[in-house]
Amino acid sequence: MNALERLRQLYFAYVDTFKVDGRLPPMMELKRIHTARVVDNARQICAAEGFDPHTTEICTLAALLHDTGRYEQLRRYNTFKDSDSVDHAVFSHDIVKEKGWLDALDAADRDAILEAVLYHNRRDLPDGLPPLTDTAAKCVRDADKLDIFRVLEHQIETTDWRTDATAFWNLRTDLPPNPEVIAAIKGGRPVDYQSIRSLADFVLIQVGWMRNGLAFASSRRFAAARGHYAYRRKFLLDLVGYDIDELAR
Repeated sequence: MNALERLRQLYFAYVDTFKVDGRLPPMMELKRIHTARVVDNARQICAAEGFDPHTTEICTLAALLHDTGRYEQLRRYNTFKDSDSVDHAVFSHDIVKEKGWLDALDAADRDAILEAVLYHNRRDLPDGLPPLTDTAAKCVRDADKLDIFRVLEHQIETTDWRTDATAFWNLRTDLPPNPEVIAAIKGGRPVDYQSIRSLADFVLIQVGWMRNGLAFASSRRFAAARGHYAYRRKFLLDLVGYDIDELAR
């Protein structure tokens, strides 16, 4: 049994402990689906970028484990909102380390996976990471963002978000984009999350990821091919009359 298959068994055995009457609670099931899609995205990025088999395995393992803490976060705090509970990346890192799932790997591989999990939700990666860690972290971050694009679109299509304030964490749906958010995206800078005051800002952050926040050329191609930019352009025009093509001017 290779390392990936062994870890898959350990990981899903852990996830199964959160089942109630043989099924995961709905919000946990969404996270299980998200994880599977992030793993698939990571594999596609690795193939498109021509990574060697060892790097591909490390990236894939990190993608599998990146949201490990989400299940316990929801059970313990009844929310996925980090600001109201715990930093889920730190929580995931600590759970994986405590479980000892990676102990059989050599130190460099183990550290690359753990740090990719730890940094996957940071606004910026630390400077000076070892090359394997840097690659794995960037791959997981891109793979995660690619599925977050899908999740947003699914949420828009399947919730009554105009009347249900909880559909998008009580973000205002009637406000234009914050000029600070627009300026950051135009300048190629990460958006300060404290600047988010509306659903338009939240959507624009994802536009910023597509423009400046994806590490690999293949990730940008996948986002374009899946229509994520076009979807957000139409949605923001309908929502507040803002045309994201203005960002290029």
